[in-house]
Amino acid sequence: MENLKQKSIRRIFVTVLRMAIGWHFLYEGLAKIVAVDWSASSYLLNTTGFLSGFYHWIAQSPVLLKTADMLNMYGLLLIGLALFIGLYVRIAAVSGTLLLLLYYFAYPPFGNTWVDAVEGHWYIVDKNFIEAVALMFIFFVKDRGYGIENLMGALGKFRSKHKKMTLAVEPEARRKVLKNLAAIPVLGFMGWGAGKHLNTYGADITSGATIQVQRTALGELKGVLPKGQIGDHQLSRLVMGGNLIGGWAHSRDLLYVPSLFKAYNTEKKVYETLMLGEEAGINSINIGFPSNELLAKYKKLTGSKLKVITQVAPNMEKNDYYEFINKAIDFGVDIIQVQGNWCDWLVRDGKTEVIGKMLDKIRSQGYTAGLGAHTVDALITCEQEGIVPDYYMQTMHHDHYWSAHPRENRVAFEVDGEKSPDHNRFHDNLFCLFPDRTVEFVNRSTVPVMGFKVLAAGAIEPKDGFQWAFDNGADFICVGMFDFQVVSDVNTTLDVLSNLNRKRQWYS
Repeated sequence: MENLKQKSIRRIFVTVLRMAIGWHFLYEGLAKIVAVDWSASSYLLNTTGFLSGFYHWIAQSPVLLKTADMLNMYGLLLIGLALFIGLYVRIAAVSGTLLLLLYYFAYPPFGNTWVDAVEGHWYIVDKNFIEAVALMFIFFVKDRGYGIENLMGALGKFRSKHKKMTLAVEPEARRKVLKNLAAIPVLGFMGWGAGKHLNTYGADITSGATIQVQRTALGELKGVLPKGQIGDHQLSRLVMGGNLIGGWAHSRDLLYVPSLFKAYNTEKKVYETLMLGEEAGINSINIGFPSNELLAKYKKLTGSKLKVITQVAPNMEKNDYYEFINKAIDFGVDIIQVQGNWCDWLVRDGKTEVIGKMLDKIRSQGYTAGLGAHTVDALITCEQEGIVPDYYMQTMHHDHYWSAHPRENRVAFEVDGEKSPDHNRFHDNLFCLFPDRTVEFVNRSTVPVMGFKVLAAGAIEPKDGFQWAFDNGADFICVGMFDFQVVSDVNTTLDVLSNLNRKRQWYS
């Protein structure tokens, strides 16, 4: 026979387990209800498991989608509340298990979907699976712990033995009431904390709720960003840069800054920044190849239509010029561009034929092919050899700032090379080495030009840098930005575009 102490410990364990799962459900439901215009649409549309057709069918029907949204929000809330306070526990456990199974099979952790797991690389067992098993345990266990349901049963037995309820003189009855109602003040305290957290920070991307963007900042937008054409793609004139996301700070001799960038731009913060950028009208981003996995995950989780321009390099060790092109296609990118420093190096080393082969490969796969460079000499050489991409991406900034080293000391192709300790030499401080030559090349080019490093990695004020790039022929500008800079950068772009002193026609 189980003694009283063992029974009490078991009851406490079941109670804590039930309340923990209940709180998770309750918070998920509350977060969705509080979120503005939350919908399960993107979650359903991006499912890739063997039941994806079923989830897509729900998402594509307005009536079914609305029903699914309501069941998610209020189903989670009510199931969580019932589990937490211990009322109708068996019904809540079964309902919760069914809901968790729907989540589980939307992105099943097996087959060809398990490597894309939202919370890491697991196989078969994930948090939905574990919580479902725990709820089934709660369903089948005879004693489901302390709670209102248990209190009602205890009071029923007490009433059958005593014609008159005299709690004031029955210490055992009073203790049972207190134990079984303990969840109520705990719920109040946790609910107060959750409400305060949601009010301060918004819903968390790691929950089932939507990403929250800075609505107050969005209210300051001055207008809608105009778009231009590159290949088959309509891109906003302001393109988001990927360096801040990847941690490439170009911070001269400030050694800690790359680590600071990475510490600030957590995955959650990157998602918030991308979401805010899209809400502000920026519909494209240009990224270094290592950021492809993060962007693919972001688009899958949110249903984003953000245009991803990825930079690729040849694998010279294996003489495989197409490895990263093929990988970029597998990531689902929209536009593929030969990376700027590799264009510089290949031209410098007399291997321009590699650039031509890479551009041909990109086009043969049906993709728009871009060519980047830091030193404009690289693009001039390619042009002379008949290698012309669908668009250029060229560093475009003036050199009227303190940290730019003297013109007479500049050497072609030194960007991304060795950093000199001499203040009068290159030290990650200048990216458009010969601005006059760059402007001349851009103004005679007949394909679209995307200017990048227009702020010289933060050395030039946005208004000044944007104006210089657009005035001198850029059709698009690519700018790295933190979340708190997005709206300001969009407004600056709008101001500049409304007051141009530009000679080159728009080639997009």
